[in-house]
Amino acid sequence: MKRFITKRLLSSTNSLRSPRCFSQLAQNQAPLPENEVPVPKLPPFDYSPPPYTGPPADEILAKRKEYLSPSLFHFFNKPLNVVDGKMQYLFDENGRRYLDGFGGIATVCCGHCHPDVVDAIVKQSNRIQHSTVLYLNHAIADFAEALASKMPGNLKVVFFTNSGTEANELALMIARLYTGCHDIISLRNGYHGNAGATMGATAQSSWKFNVIQSGVHHALNPDPYRGVFGSDGEKYAKDVQDVIDFGTTGHVAGFISESIQGVGGIIELAPGYLPAAYGSVKKAGGLCIADEVQAGFGRIGSHFWGFETQGVVPDIVTMAKGIGNGIPLGAVVTTPEIAEVLTRRSYFNTFGGNPLCTAAGLAVLKVMEKENLQENALVVGSYLKKRLTELKGKYEIIGDVRGRGLMLGVELVTDRQQKTPAKSESIHVMEQMKELGVLIGKGGFYGNVFRITPPLCITKEDADFLVDAMDYTMSKM
Repeated sequence: MKRFITKRLLSSTNSLRSPRCFSQLAQNQAPLPENEVPVPKLPPFDYSPPPYTGPPADEILAKRKEYLSPSLFHFFNKPLNVVDGKMQYLFDENGRRYLDGFGGIATVCCGHCHPDVVDAIVKQSNRIQHSTVLYLNHAIADFAEALASKMPGNLKVVFFTNSGTEANELALMIARLYTGCHDIISLRNGYHGNAGATMGATAQSSWKFNVIQSGVHHALNPDPYRGVFGSDGEKYAKDVQDVIDFGTTGHVAGFISESIQGVGGIIELAPGYLPAAYGSVKKAGGLCIADEVQAGFGRIGSHFWGFETQGVVPDIVTMAKGIGNGIPLGAVVTTPEIAEVLTRRSYFNTFGGNPLCTAAGLAVLKVMEKENLQENALVVGSYLKKRLTELKGKYEIIGDVRGRGLMLGVELVTDRQQKTPAKSESIHVMEQMKELGVLIGKGGFYGNVFRITPPLCITKEDADFLVDAMDYTMSKM
């Protein structure tokens, strides 16, 4: 009977409108039978949003269908209307609280509406929101200086953009201009954006339109889980040399890769891969570009930048997402020598580096240092990964747990030997975890990998709640 009541509560929308419903159920139930998984309880939090007075979800969805691009999609059978956010939590139109395990796609690092970031935005907005880089303003210079201080080597010249796609487009153009070559090498399964050059560098058919994408070669992906060479990075890197030898003139413009593939399903490159791949590219006269749009800004915990885990120093680094905690902001950082190529013609970005966004970016860096968020990503992320790995030992459907810090992936399979993607099961688990109060993302070519990229301020109690919600859901399957 108790199991029946639990299932009824899980499927009842009305009963889920109260954030207290699951905790009340857990309190009222008699002791659970052995091996029965208890209903998880959302950790306490001392914030309640003001009452929402805007349009309901159904009305918003109708407008979205009529006036916005039909290419837009949404998670969940019943789309979530998010109206408020505070630190690691989101709130829907009914005031229900959710643990944000996705962070706006690895974007919110300091936490939603962090008071220091909000204060910096408001103060700058009250003073001047936009002028142009044709005039002087301290905000862009201060942030560029602070950002350069986080980079290794001679990487100290910053170009600001509005997004990761823009940053990667600029980086690819710089590499082609600097080398005088057109050929770019990227990795299969990688994602770098949805404009002309970046769509070419992206290597998943679901993100590529039938338009001209010239001069890009996709090398074997050094995927430790599904790749042919397991965790042997140097064997995968041999394919980069083969691409240069048999697919180009022997000279290339550059090589671009993520250190942990985000959209591709949280795939960390096999150890030793980047040093070997970078070596081949540099011998061919190319520049090495590190796409840190998702893995950068302390998210992986052990290092500030993902490429540092492989002991390399790129020629160009691109970044976005976490750089602004949700503000539209991106950047390209390179050396003074390489940056010089953009003086051959006029390069200009109207909104790149505007006072409002750069003031927010500087505030984000200050918060990360003041609150030791990189350290928290390491400590809480390691704990979360350990608990998820323990869950893998309990449920055969979990084929792999991977990633670093607070950039983690959980791949679901119906057969561990064949690694058959569990697509429908992944959707089911996401739906049920949402009903329990946890929001996570999904990705990977087959759509069967949970992307867990929460704000870097989450606690161990939050990590327990996330894993307990996944445990509870899988125990009912």
